[in-house]
Amino acid sequence: MQPMKSTAASTDKTIAQLQSRIVDLETKVRFYEEQFNLLQHKRFGRSSEKPDTQAELFNEAESIIAEEERAHQDDTEADSAQITITYTRKKPGRKPLPKDLPGEQIRYELPKSEQVCGCGHALHEIGEDTSEQPDIIPAQIKVIEHIRVKYACRQCDNGIKTAQLSQPLLQRLIHYQLQQSIIRADETPVQVLNEPGRKAQSQSYMWLYQSGSSGVSPPVIIYDYQPGRSGLFAKNYLQDFKGQYLQTDGYSGYAQVCTPQSGIVSVGCRAHARRKFDEVIKALKGKNVKPGKAHMALNTIAKLYAIEKQCKTMSAEQRYLVRQKKSQPILNQFKQWLDKSAEQVPPKQLPGKAIHYALNQWTQLTCHIEDSHPEIDNNAAERRIKPFVIGRKNWLFSQTPNGAMASATLYSLIETAKANKPEPFAYIRYILTELPRLGRHAEPEAFDDLLPWLCAEKIQALQ
Repeated sequence: MQPMKSTAASTDKTIAQLQSRIVDLETKVRFYEEQFNLLQHKRFGRSSEKPDTQAELFNEAESIIAEEERAHQDDTEADSAQITITYTRKKPGRKPLPKDLPGEQIRYELPKSEQVCGCGHALHEIGEDTSEQPDIIPAQIKVIEHIRVKYACRQCDNGIKTAQLSQPLLQRLIHYQLQQSIIRADETPVQVLNEPGRKAQSQSYMWLYQSGSSGVSPPVIIYDYQPGRSGLFAKNYLQDFKGQYLQTDGYSGYAQVCTPQSGIVSVGCRAHARRKFDEVIKALKGKNVKPGKAHMALNTIAKLYAIEKQCKTMSAEQRYLVRQKKSQPILNQFKQWLDKSAEQVPPKQLPGKAIHYALNQWTQLTCHIEDSHPEIDNNAAERRIKPFVIGRKNWLFSQTPNGAMASATLYSLIETAKANKPEPFAYIRYILTELPRLGRHAEPEAFDDLLPWLCAEKIQALQ
């Protein structure tokens, strides 16, 4: 009888192994179904993004591609006909403005004190960079020609200097931003084609830093171009940050900023935690599985947002008391529910991922309860980075790092103006008139008159 017992035991073991294998395969199939359904929704589902009706205004990339395609077509036709054709290929770029328009010239020169090379010899003019912009006046159009004089040294090769305009104002905006109590940060990819030492396909990033809130401190929005996503870039930018809180979407790179030595507290984003439960519902839509836990989580988070809406216009002290009285009990119950659910749901499935994300980020997600300054989410920063993301869909890439940094400067000035009431076009026009009068060597405080929240009334009076 011993052989029969041995055979039965072996059969039971094999059955157990097969059953375990079936469970593993079913789990994998469910995981891939969730991923497929989620991708299908992202690709074909309803989206709140709308097409930009001003796409044709930012067509440098398209014009370059079209120019290259025309040149390639010319080369192909010449080869097929076996005819030697000589031609001059036009340089890609904008068409010049009509010469018959009235215009004026604005010339930017380095101060005499800067017309000296580092080697001690005097600099001399070697040329000019000229750019044109249309200046539209009611019933009149003229061309303003900006001429930035270029300087170089005859004795050495230390590069070329040109007169700059917006950097002192930008640095003043950053100075005010770093004095505020909380900064919200986000980042998004951007492609730069011609960056020294890097392939055109390399991933660069536009970082965004936003501070301030209406009625409390002036909002300042700064875009900062960097060649990567390392947290070191955020650490360098925020090294002089005097505030207490940095609110982000949970990206681990910001851990280099929020350290015990810095004293900066990391604040999370409840909207990101909510989004992961929402993805569960989208992935299971049409299946026989009811996303009960996801609905439970979303309903709880909705209660937290309803409380935030109630206390939005309250004073800081009142907001703190309301959060302690109403939000804290909900969060306590939610934490208990998450702990229990984490033991019931496989961590690799979407519901499990959503639950574990909320638990891993729990300290950061509940910081707003302990103080009135942090918000419940980082949506404010996401809203500010969205204009750049929409613009990127139109112009696709930057040609050089200098171009990416110039874009960052313009986005910083325009978005900060929008957040502080001055009409952006009027503000840019105003500072382009005033900056040359101040010069680069004016005291930093001299640029305060050009900060958007301080010159809004003056700009309004000029309109």
